[in-house]
Amino acid sequence: MRIHRIFGFGAVLTAVLLCVGEAVAADKVTILRVPDGGIQPQCVLDSKGVLHLIYFKGEAAAGDVFYVYSDDYGAKFSRPMPVNSKPGSVIALGNIRGAHLAIGKNRRVHVAFMGSNKAEPKGSNKETPLIYTRLNEDRTAFEPQRDVIHSAYGLNGGASIADDAAGNVYVTWHAGPQPDKQDEKYRCIWVAKSTDDGKTFAHEKRAFDEPTGACGCCGMRSFADSEGKFYTLYRSATEGIHRDMYLLTSADKGATILGEKIHEWNTDSCPMSAMAFGEAKDSVLAAWETDGQVYLTRINRKTGQRSEPSAAPGGSKDRKHPVVAGNQRGDIILVWTEGMGWNKGGSLAWQVFDRSGKPTAEQGHVEGVPVWSLVAVCARSDGGFTILY
Repeated sequence: MRIHRIFGFGAVLTAVLLCVGEAVAADKVTILRVPDGGIQPQCVLDSKGVLHLIYFKGEAAAGDVFYVYSDDYGAKFSRPMPVNSKPGSVIALGNIRGAHLAIGKNRRVHVAFMGSNKAEPKGSNKETPLIYTRLNEDRTAFEPQRDVIHSAYGLNGGASIADDAAGNVYVTWHAGPQPDKQDEKYRCIWVAKSTDDGKTFAHEKRAFDEPTGACGCCGMRSFADSEGKFYTLYRSATEGIHRDMYLLTSADKGATILGEKIHEWNTDSCPMSAMAFGEAKDSVLAAWETDGQVYLTRINRKTGQRSEPSAAPGGSKDRKHPVVAGNQRGDIILVWTEGMGWNKGGSLAWQVFDRSGKPTAEQGHVEGVPVWSLVAVCARSDGGFTILY
């Protein structure tokens, strides 16, 4: 493994020099620090090979999100563009409450995040908003931020966003069905959907009727695959101890959503965990944490059949916040953090799997994941992977 620094100039919007810090390169894997000292990266590689990235800056309780992009997988990034229109609107406390990114129709950028106590607009009773914004038509700025919640307030563990190439945008979150039923045993998954590429959103609807509850301060993740199927991962809180992983799936753009329990975990405390999706050839990839270990499953896009959950190699018991990506050959990378906790940074680790699901020699470990941060990964068109932390 060799270590080198990357410097460069980008001619995007207005040209500026951004040093992205140390990079670690193996045969398949390049590791980059987030530009500008940012944390909580979220990245997507679009159909033209452009890497889109958002990240958080500022006070963890009330900071800001910025957007950059790169046409060379992160060697050079564009000038940072503010995402939230109200300063200090974004919360990063707890790692999993930050902003989420989706790229949809015409490669348009969409962002959603749980608002901080400074966020506007709030609900009619000053409730915490779920903020949505998108890049404008000219790609010069993000539109004024909006709250997509109409009645299902009660945000705690953050939210997610998904977008397909047909202009369907899904903003998802968990909250109680009414103000006096916000205990996690009552919480459920809500979906607000736009059919006009984020211009307008319908009132939220409950996604799944089974009374599973939802782990109050855990995150969740939604995803739309290349064929327009819609998926959501979340952690239940049945009876306060059954914190199982549930997968919701819709083959008709959210009109019908089916759910199933895919991994069990009994614990009486909230693990503040995150989930992730990706794609590899003919499969959707799903990753999550259970009891200090991270797991991966493949979902066949055509049949809906999924593989049994498989754990990342190794015996560490402090693994969290997995992310996953796959290339067109079917190779997969699973990336996660180790040693992270409340107000505590840690390290990142990764493992590459071949198309048959077997671990390869491509694996590694890097120290220095900042406090409150996460890791992000995307698959490059050359078959390699880029990790940002």
